[in-house]
Parts: sequence; structure tokens; C-alpha cells
Amino acid sequence: MTNHLVRHAAGLPEPPHDGRGHRRRALVGEDDGSVHTGFGLCELLPDGRIPAHVHSYEETFFVLDGAVILDLPDGSYLLEPGDHGLLPTGVPHAWRGAGGAGGRWADMLAPVPRARYGHDTQAVPDLPAREPARVDVRDPRTRSFGHFEPAQMDPGKQSQDLLAATASMRTALLVYSGITVKMMIDGDLGAVASTMFMVQYAPDGVIGTHDHPFEETYLILEGVAEATLDGERYRLEPGDLAWAGAGCVHGFVNAGQGTLRWLETQAPQPPSRHSYRFTRDWDYLRAALEEKS
Repeated sequence: MTNHLVRHAAGLPEPPHDGRGHRRRALVGEDDGSVHTGFGLCELLPDGRIPAHVHSYEETFFVLDGAVILDLPDGSYLLEPGDHGLLPTGVPHAWRGAGGAGGRWADMLAPVPRARYGHDTQAVPDLPAREPARVDVRDPRTRSFGHFEPAQMDPGKQSQDLLAATASMRTALLVYSGITVKMMIDGDLGAVASTMFMVQYAPDGVIGTHDHPFEETYLILEGVAEATLDGERYRLEPGDLAWAGAGCVHGFVNAGQGTLRWLETQAPQPPSRHSYRFTRDWDYLRAALEEKS
């Protein structure tokens, strides 16, 4: 069985909306061999709703288009493109359409929901449908929510205003070798089973082949990537998705002329040591030993 998969936007399934105006395109799940990652694209019509429920897994989300309302026990929030957040295990929540054109978001579920246990979801009593407020990313009461803007990926624009709009220093920009990483959801923000972050490659950005003791997903948002997954090469464009299981050897190159950007998730959370196993390091050691023998 392969330890990776690629879904191209042109071939993504188009399930019908359910009776409440909601649909979810499941892109990674247990049928794909995943243990830790469920990943999908959700869509809610302007008058749609998802009744209150709880999960026995952790859910992170990133709003792609339109607007939706998220109802929680402590309030209701209007979510728009670039908003992201964490729904911990066991927290009651419901979704509502926000009018206009409806909304679309990516969700990451960790560990993977199991069909034989009702997809690890249980309906609960309705939550109050309050007047929704915008998320204030500087308010510590909503530190499990945030907002992303492409300017946050520009090393030359890391002003105090941009840095202040975050609840964790670990969400500060990481820059290396033509690659910038902006953490959005991690352990500092309350996650225990997963991470979610944004990755951007400059035109010369590249990362050599490596693997991890966890699963990763990549949803391409801008640009063109050449991905290598266990020796197989793929061209990934906006809307395409790739999943690398634990132990899958993978690497990426910016194959376009401009910026490459994708939404990435990991599950379970990376260990404090030995998160990366680079092919180049072991090739170097092997060659050095052969030279001395």
C-alpha cells in the first residue's frame, strides 16, 4: 500500500449538499491508510447550517472563501477568509451560513475519524445563536483563533503591528533557504494532536528529500510545486492536495516563476527531537564511511 496520495483539484469529488446546505469533500481519511489525519474541504450555503455536535478528535480549520458563523458555548464568531482556529476534543460547536455567497473552509481532523464509530461525532443540544462578533486575535480569551494575511510571509514587513496580532511567539515567522513558515495552530495555542501553518517558497525555494515520524498534508493555494513523494514526481497547482504518511520520503521545489504558498498540517505533533530525517545526511555518512574503508 502506498504511503502517500495526491488529489488534483480537477478530479476532486463533488458530493451533493445535505438537507441542511452543507457538504464536505473528504480528501484524506482512513480509507487512504491515514491513522492521524482527516482532511477535507467544507462548504456551507448562505442559509445552511451544521447543528451542534462534539468530536472525539481535534479539529483545526482555515477559511478559504466567503463567510461562515461558528457558534461556541461562550459566543458566536463571524469567520472570513484567512481566519483559522482550533476546536478541541469534546467542545460543542455549530456552523451557520453568513449570507452572501456562503463560505468554504479546509478542516484537519486528528486523529482520523472512524466510520465504524459514527465518525467519532455525537450530536448535542442546540447552542444559542448569538449575534456574531469578529475574532480579536489579541484577546487572550480567544487565543485559539487567528487571522492570516499574505503580508505575514514577507520577512521585510514584520512590523510590531503584525507581530502583535498573534497569541504566541511560536507564530513568529521562520525564514530559511528561500522558505518562510508561519505557524497558526500549535501546542502553545492549545492543540494537542496537530499543527496547522502556512508555508511559502521564493522562486528559488527548495527542500531536499526527508521524512517524519508523523503525517503531513499540503493544500496548494498559490503557485506551482514539483513534489517528490517516495520517488514519484507530481506537479501540484492551486487547489491540489498531497498527503505524506509517516516515513514517506518527500521533497519540494518551487516549479513556477513566482511565489509558491500552501497550507500545511501535521499529526500527531512533531516530537521535540528527530522530527526530520534528511536523505542527504545519511547519504553523506554512508559516503564518508565508504571513503575511509
